[in-house]
Amino acid sequence: MNGGSLIKELQEMRDDGHLSDALLRKAVRRISEDERFDWVGVYLLRDDELWLHNYVGEPTEHAKIPVGTGVCGRAVAERRNLNIPDVSKEENYLACSPEVKSELVILIRAGDDIFGQIDIDSEKKAAFKEEDEITLIGIADKLAEQLAAERREAS
Repeated sequence: MNGGSLIKELQEMRDDGHLSDALLRKAVRRISEDERFDWVGVYLLRDDELWLHNYVGEPTEHAKIPVGTGVCGRAVAERRNLNIPDVSKEENYLACSPEVKSELVILIRAGDDIFGQIDIDSEKKAAFKEEDEITLIGIADKLAEQLAAERREAS
């Protein structure tokens, strides 16, 4: 995954006036091009629930996830990114597919404000490396810039 080129594309989209919806969709599509990633989605945080914005992969019944539930909800509750190398060892795991073996959740945040998260599933155990996390944090930060700007404009 070439995070640098995606971040540049997202900035160009911002400069051209695209809103967060378009940036989020572009990010999901581009991230999903990595063959190790079997499901890629973005959830946005609204009150105490994560709402599925868009995704690439098999349909999921988890369109809404309460904060604190599953890996996605736990990431928000603990205010940290989570790299789960083996989901079978998670007590509070919400399975989207029985084939999923590992999950990576990267928060979309600006300072103390959490706007949502990038959620990635893989059918391989320990699929996510530190470099993936670093790349995805950069992408999430670029998405957070746009979400924060739109929130400021709305208030």
